[in-house]
Amino acid sequence: MTARSDDGKILILATEHCAYPGANSVGQAHSPYPANTYILRVPAPVLFPEGFYLDCFRKRISGIIIMSCGAECPYEGAYPVLAKRIDRVYAQMKALDLDIRRLRLTAICTVCNRAFLKEVNEMNDLVKTLGPPRLGNA
Repeated sequence: MTARSDDGKILILATEHCAYPGANSVGQAHSPYPANTYILRVPAPVLFPEGFYLDCFRKRISGIIIMSCGAECPYEGAYPVLAKRIDRVYAQMKALDLDIRRLRLTAICTVCNRAFLKEVNEMNDLVKTLGPPRLGNA
């Protein structure tokens, strides 16, 4: 399945310890998911500064799912820092009149096939409904 040019792009930041193996298991099971999804394997999403997310929206990424290990993060203290950072990004998104549902933080484990598919499909439905991102004050 190929992505159509009018499909909104969805970026997934998948942690190498939890979410990326989960995404890989979805692929190994040959479970279909939207072709407009781009998975980036990352050590820990806490490495990305606040501005990264807004830059993605400015570059026409329609939705971002941060799939982390959650409280099981192997990097001590990283998840609470990430959660606070995302809260600040939500505030910036609101100030720019950008729907905060375009950015989602979720925990996905190594065998969470259904949860992975649910998150991706829900984000895909959302970006189809919302259309491309438009930053109000950008």
